[in-house]
Amino acid sequence: MSGLPGAVVVVGSVNADYVVRVTRRPLPGETVLADSLEVLPGGKGANQALAARRCGAAVELVACVGLDAAGSARLAELERAGIGTAAVARVATAPTGSAFITLTDEGENTIVVAAGANGELGGEQLEAARPLLAAASVVVAQLEVPMAAVARAFELAAPAATVVLNAAPYRALPAAVLRRTSVLVVNAREAGALSARPVDGPDQAVAAARSLRALGPPAVVVSLGAAGAVLVSEAEERHVPTPPVRVVDTTGAGDALVGALAARLASGSGLAEAVEAGVAVGTATAGRLGAEPVVPPEATGGRSGPPGRGDAL
Repeated sequence: MSGLPGAVVVVGSVNADYVVRVTRRPLPGETVLADSLEVLPGGKGANQALAARRCGAAVELVACVGLDAAGSARLAELERAGIGTAAVARVATAPTGSAFITLTDEGENTIVVAAGANGELGGEQLEAARPLLAAASVVVAQLEVPMAAVARAFELAAPAATVVLNAAPYRALPAAVLRRTSVLVVNAREAGALSARPVDGPDQAVAAARSLRALGPPAVVVSLGAAGAVLVSEAEERHVPTPPVRVVDTTGAGDALVGALAARLASGSGLAEAVEAGVAVGTATAGRLGAEPVVPPEATGGRSGPPGRGDAL
């Protein structure tokens, strides 16, 4: 899974996350009072880019934000983190994307995303990013942006690049996108929907991953929350358990896993080692409030990124 020397390029979403903490989620037609409201950085693309950067990778982000205060704030945050934003377009046709997150005391969440400017990512922005995509060792995408943008990004990636697709949120995947994907990363629900089989635990996750490999990706990673993740490739089938953590907020844990995995692949690590690092970073992120990734030192593989939350872990 080695690629050309170069950066991790993430093609994806940038959001402002509005997080309300509640004792319990409301029933249909019911109103409950929130304990608190916070506005935090978010968006699967931005989250994954930040996780990869904090794991020591050079990272470029291809995305769209609005001409609003939220877009300016998000760009400034990304730049302070050392992420390249030359390929982040400002658009006048939509506001910066937003996510509305209801978080319980147990750390479980429900999320509603308003795509906003993320839905404007298209051919013009990707053509402008062609040199970045052609030079990347790892290209990462998710599905909070138009599928056509993902497909075009994969076409522009160099043949030797490792292409990581996080198929979240769930959508049916075009055959051409699956064929160009090197590593497919999904959670249990997404794996079940894509494979049309139940996924409850590592054994069923392995079975689902085998069927997903038959669709084209050489390797499939299924994240299982507290149960860790499974990796299925031609070379191996492995279950990677999570280290102990008190779960505070699962928002962004999957994104942290993907970003850390991409960084380790870009550094030349093997896939199994990359998945182990991803599980460690995803687990640490679930131990803090918000989607911003938390990177324990052992997950960086000796590569240091800029300071970030959790660096003292």
